[in-house]
Amino acid sequence: MGGQEHVVVTAALRRDGRVLLVHRSPGRSFYPGVWDLPGGHVEPGEDPCAALARELAEELGVDAEVHGPPVARLVEDDLVMDVWVVDAWRGHVVNRALDEHDALAWCTAEALHGRPLAHPRLGTLLADLLVP
Repeated sequence: MGGQEHVVVTAALRRDGRVLLVHRSPGRSFYPGVWDLPGGHVEPGEDPCAALARELAEELGVDAEVHGPPVARLVEDDLVMDVWVVDAWRGHVVNRALDEHDALAWCTAEALHGRPLAHPRLGTLLADLLVP
């Protein structure tokens, strides 16, 4: 990347002991071909929770309840990724961002192992979030 800090908001959607991951399309400029959390950029002047709710509606077609501070902040080079846990939403999760993601997967903690992830700490963070 280079230069300016790049901040994104992401969600760990949890359901039945699994977390939702999106597979970034191979043609993406940043982090192509890896598994990641759904989310995106905060628009100027936008509240981060509102930005994440907007991104989840755009990408997954769900109306999510996002509130409180993030549960984690992952940093790598110029990327800062804030992560919220989302356990409640309305609607059915579908891939509405086919240009961004080519697959969705509900993963158990065990299924995270061996998947190429967008951030080196993401697997451990998600496994911790799935512990009952």
